[in-house]
Amino acid sequence: MASLQDDSVGVATALSPVGAGHFKFYHTTFIVGLGLGLDPNGHNKGMTGPVGYWPVNNIKESLQSLLDAGAQMQEEIKDVGGGKLIASVKDADSNIIGLIQSP
Repeated sequence: MASLQDDSVGVATALSPVGAGHFKFYHTTFIVGLGLGLDPNGHNKGMTGPVGYWPVNNIKESLQSLLDAGAQMQEEIKDVGGGKLIASVKDADSNIIGLIQSP
């Protein structure tokens, strides 16, 4: 049985351009363009603070990769205006990971 740590690494590396070998707990060895989003109704959705949104080219594929890696759906894909799409998942440690796709 995989540990929570193993499950979290699987979710974290689902979007990684460098793979799991570069991940250590509480530290990653690369930084990509990451946006922070504030949802004024986030607490009603179980969010406890700002959410980092990973910019992706195909939100459906990226979301499915995270779910396949063990993440749980937090918020389905939705258009937040102007064709910009967001979605979020929760990893094994209850961290919320957001995805954002620009039009």
